[in-house]
Amino acid sequence: MTRHSRHLTPASKSQCELSLEFFTEERLVAVARALGAQDVGNLSVPELRLLRGAPTVGDALVWSTKKQILAGLDPLGDAFCQVRNAETRRSQGAIYTPQAIIDSMLSWAQVRKPPVRIVDPGSGSGRFLVAAARRFPKASLLGVETDPLAALIARGTLAAAGVGDRADIIVDDFRAAKLGEVAGPTLYVGNPPYVRHHLIEPEWKAWLKEEAKALGFVASGLAGLHVYFFLTIARRAKPGDYGALITASEWLDVNYGRLVRELFLGRLGGESVSVINPLAEPFPGTLTTGAVTTFSVKTQPPSARFASVKSLNDLGDLSGGLAIRRDRLESENRWSTFIRTAKAIPSGYVELGELCRVHRGQVTGANHLWIEGDHSEGLPEEVFFPTVTRARDLIRAGWRLGGLDELRRVIDLPLDLSGFDGGSRTAIDRFLRRARYLGVNDGYVAQHRRRWWSVGLRPPAPILATYMARRPPSFVLNDAGARHINIAHGLYPREVLSKKILTGLVRFLRTGTTVSGGRVYAGGLTKFEPREMERIPVPNPAALADYVAA
Repeated sequence: MTRHSRHLTPASKSQCELSLEFFTEERLVAVARALGAQDVGNLSVPELRLLRGAPTVGDALVWSTKKQILAGLDPLGDAFCQVRNAETRRSQGAIYTPQAIIDSMLSWAQVRKPPVRIVDPGSGSGRFLVAAARRFPKASLLGVETDPLAALIARGTLAAAGVGDRADIIVDDFRAAKLGEVAGPTLYVGNPPYVRHHLIEPEWKAWLKEEAKALGFVASGLAGLHVYFFLTIARRAKPGDYGALITASEWLDVNYGRLVRELFLGRLGGESVSVINPLAEPFPGTLTTGAVTTFSVKTQPPSARFASVKSLNDLGDLSGGLAIRRDRLESENRWSTFIRTAKAIPSGYVELGELCRVHRGQVTGANHLWIEGDHSEGLPEEVFFPTVTRARDLIRAGWRLGGLDELRRVIDLPLDLSGFDGGSRTAIDRFLRRARYLGVNDGYVAQHRRRWWSVGLRPPAPILATYMARRPPSFVLNDAGARHINIAHGLYPREVLSKKILTGLVRFLRTGTTVSGGRVYAGGLTKFEPREMERIPVPNPAALADYVAA
């Protein structure tokens, strides 16, 4: 099994020098024993072997170590980071967690129902568990750790902190460890080991694929070890459990991270992702971008918050960030886009996509046939729909489309033609014979409809917009109820918005949108795809009314 030890706080230079002077692996074991490690939970056989060979240490060293632990420091973890060189610790996934991150993760947890148990899936020196014990004085504490030396250190630290009577460390791999059941919520909190896929054994890669398949997902053998931990929690956790994990952020975008993204939106009930700039060293000694992920198991929040954090002190209680709706997350394969947006969007603003879905108009496949003309004479009136068929229809309208008289009409026959008879059915049959003569029924678009003769216009969008020009898009309030084809986008509110809010939204978009969010082509032509238009920053709905009088 892949070894991992976690969460040991990086020492300052002076602390490291002190650790090098006083500690070896044997002395670490001896100090842990003197602090009471053997009285915390059930020791494993490898731990007992380490204890048998430990030397005796002086009372002064033990007293000094305990004093530091009671002051909230992690002297044994600091010493461990010196005894084990960085290369060895990296191969084991032992990248240690700064206190500021731990505090933020526990602050997030503290506003929820108190847990009856706290589980750290890779407990290292016990830093998460000790900090959590102070926040949750009634919760039991359970760490899982494969390294027996780190496990002994954790036991000694927990004993010195005065919480050993409600703690235990399981020396095992988290993926296989038996945690038992508790009556009440479990808080999963910690820093899963970061081990690259090429160091993970083939049997574990097969395990990942099989376990993911059992939940209806597909897993990749290229996944790092932190992906296995997300899956293990998703398998074990029950409704009411919740958690916060700090991992590398690559799962937001890479193909093998798809499993984590699906678990986030599904069984885990993801609530937020806070991405930390690598210069802030969320993983000391590396320039890796960290992501703090929070979740409430088997819930489905309507949106999740995404935040970009420059420094560890900016994490707060993880309640900040930009809210992104679930359906938008489901439609995107790369989530770092939302992090970049969270970084750039002003306070008090949201993305347009949070208020409205943006849909391109229907493709007819043959405008010369489906737009009204001499060829459509005699068709019943109910198959004609006044439609925006040219960008200039919107540009000419100004901020509001109040009438339909100047619009051309699109022919949109229903899927079922059996409701027509007499002259109406005769005219429709004549029209369809002409379409077949022109080969319209064999076109790509027609062949991919439910019925080749039914264009399938979308319902009228409350707001219409141009999307390709050498100027910003023109947004128009669609008071007339016009339909639109694929020369325009339609903005459909996700929830009911008042006329005042819709008017304010159009007013703002007409003055507050530039070409910078679109794709620029030769000659300065700028195009906004629906997803790009959804990323335009707009004021919160409460503020949009201020733009009505603009």
